[in-house]
Amino acid sequence: MYIQNEYIKPDSIESREYQVNIAKSAEKSNTLVVLPTGLGKTIVALIIIAKELKKENNKILFLAPTKPLVIQHSQFLKQYLDINEESIIIFTGEIQPEKRKKMWDDSKIIVSTPQVIENDLLSKRIDLKNVSFIIFDECHHAVGEYSYVFVSEMYKKQRDNGLILAMTASPGNDINKIFEVTKNLNITNIEIRTKYDSDVKPYVHDIKIIWKEIPLPGEFAHTIQLLRKALSERLNFLKNLDFIDSSSVSLVNKTKLLDAQKRIQMEIKSRIKPPKILFKAASTQSEAMKIHYGLELLQTQGVKSFSNYFERMGKEAISKTSSKASRAIMSDNNVMEAIAYVKSLKIEHPKVQKIADIIQHQLKIKPESKIIVFTHYRDTSKHICSILNELKVAKPARFIGQTIKDGDKGLTQKEQAIIIKKFKEEEYNVLIATSVAEEGLDIPSTDLVVFYEPIPSEIRAIQRRGRTARKMAGKVIILITKGTPDEAYYWASKRKEKRMVSELELIRSKLHKKLETPETFFKKDTEPQHDQRTLIDYENMENKVKIIVDHREYRSNVVRNLTIKGTSIESQQLDVGDYILSSRIGVERKKVEDFLESLIDGKLFKQIAHLRDAYSRPIMILEGENLFTQRNINHNAIFGSLASISVDYGVSILSTKNALETADLLNVIAKREQREDKKVVAVRGEKSQMSLKERQQFIIEGLPNVSAIIAKRLLTHFGSIKDITNATKEELKEVKGVGDNIASDIIKLLNSNYLKD
Repeated sequence: MYIQNEYIKPDSIESREYQVNIAKSAEKSNTLVVLPTGLGKTIVALIIIAKELKKENNKILFLAPTKPLVIQHSQFLKQYLDINEESIIIFTGEIQPEKRKKMWDDSKIIVSTPQVIENDLLSKRIDLKNVSFIIFDECHHAVGEYSYVFVSEMYKKQRDNGLILAMTASPGNDINKIFEVTKNLNITNIEIRTKYDSDVKPYVHDIKIIWKEIPLPGEFAHTIQLLRKALSERLNFLKNLDFIDSSSVSLVNKTKLLDAQKRIQMEIKSRIKPPKILFKAASTQSEAMKIHYGLELLQTQGVKSFSNYFERMGKEAISKTSSKASRAIMSDNNVMEAIAYVKSLKIEHPKVQKIADIIQHQLKIKPESKIIVFTHYRDTSKHICSILNELKVAKPARFIGQTIKDGDKGLTQKEQAIIIKKFKEEEYNVLIATSVAEEGLDIPSTDLVVFYEPIPSEIRAIQRRGRTARKMAGKVIILITKGTPDEAYYWASKRKEKRMVSELELIRSKLHKKLETPETFFKKDTEPQHDQRTLIDYENMENKVKIIVDHREYRSNVVRNLTIKGTSIESQQLDVGDYILSSRIGVERKKVEDFLESLIDGKLFKQIAHLRDAYSRPIMILEGENLFTQRNINHNAIFGSLASISVDYGVSILSTKNALETADLLNVIAKREQREDKKVVAVRGEKSQMSLKERQQFIIEGLPNVSAIIAKRLLTHFGSIKDITNATKEELKEVKGVGDNIASDIIKLLNSNYLKD
């Protein structure tokens, strides 16, 4: 029996009771649909789209996290919807913005990544007023600052009665994260199905899961012992400082190391002048993490991945931008001996041969089989592919992400699509895939899925398994190296998945009650106290404030959050600063990493000087965390630079944790300036007339590598600009802070002829 609808092609979509029931429920209110992989979430969306197509003068927006998924959904809609295919369009960043605007106006269904829609909303090329229905595919991404959250917020502001369908196969085992998704997407209804539900059971195929224990080679024992010795030295140091509370350092795992990192950072932040031992602790924790990672690579991946990792670390240790941790590790005798010993080994991890045996056996008993081998690491995927290429029956291909990692170029989306097509057409019969193949892509059902290693994430484990048993029974084989993190990850995933199933059952029975009045459910977190005036109160006021933003900042999360708050944003090319809040306030925003980088390359104080000279109330916002541990810079140098910015330049320094806090801060200052003090927004500030002393300092600060402090010293020493310009190199060097290089640069600048154009 097929679905009967005037907008769905006849005899094309099988009518399944659970899909029809879910669609009927989701037509009435914003709905989260949780449905296992392979059971047709997209068909639920199709049924609702068909109903929405009956409406006039409306648009439908179908969002997916990646371009390949966008293409896949577009092809699906064109295949099954009985409408003009030209009314279904794809939005990508490769299409010119003005062309996208026209396409938006002329189309009925837009399939897009959320980032493109976000950009067009920020630029005011489009709005969502005529959109009656939005689908958020893989909606578990709708947390934090992901574009789904922004699009949903703008939809709520611009469309009163728009419908939302949020779809995912595996929302995770964290009930708080599920509630965050429902809040961010304004969900008021939930539909959950598992393979155990009566209306789903007839369509679920069995998956046979086999886990194979692999013994760790005895040849690895010496290297492991050396690495554990190097690791124990660092763990004992952290334990003595009470940053690790484990009774035995042998029980310390990755989670406890990450917890130690948080505790160290909190301790550093709580001190005005942190002692050196805390920075030593931070570096030691980083060393421990790196050694722990190398140990895990050897135990679970093999010699090649281990060697490649330490080879990259060795190159990093001798580079100009090396971290203290990398240098310390690569000078550790135990680590160096471990690396040298591994190089002498003539064996690889036994998993590699086991993979070859499994593939050969499967293709022998069923030559037409399609197989996916999942591994977490690119190095491993490359090695497995080279081994499988030696098998006559195997036709392997690597399927990896787009980013360049350690010289490995990656695959473009076009190359990924070609590989999937060849896999469907049996030109390839084995994919060796990283995490990019786990989510959403239209990879055909396989006969066998192999996990090279277990993974602790229950979401990813479910997604991997979902690549088999879609149309027939399937098989999953998980390789586990005995006595290694493999075992811990396997059981962690099993526990989380079991908890997820039980929590989904709990949610299914109780969440409807919670969502009947979502404003009540989220009241505790979002409602302000009655005796406080908050940003929410300001947003409801009639007069909107305006902030001018530099065009290079326009795509930042700060602007995104300002837009959600209803702030009017105007993009301009600014010579000075990143944000203008009034005629007297210009703001330079520096992320912690940018601040440290500009401090190292010498650009920081020039930018600060320009900001000070342009605005009478200049502000620098320092955004982010780990200021003292992110780079190998003496903390006294960082304190000194902050003191100079504030005391010598008179620039206020305000600190924020993230882009959301930065947006809140900018909003508050702009509202105060424009509403209470009636200041206008102007690109050039109303900097008051400089005094003679200020002008003299300004001129001398323009000399090469001359800071505000050195400028004052020069003027104090020589008494006038004229005497400075007439000074010899040796006379300039008499001033504290002016060395041979600075003096030479000043003399060269003052005495060089001006070159005409």
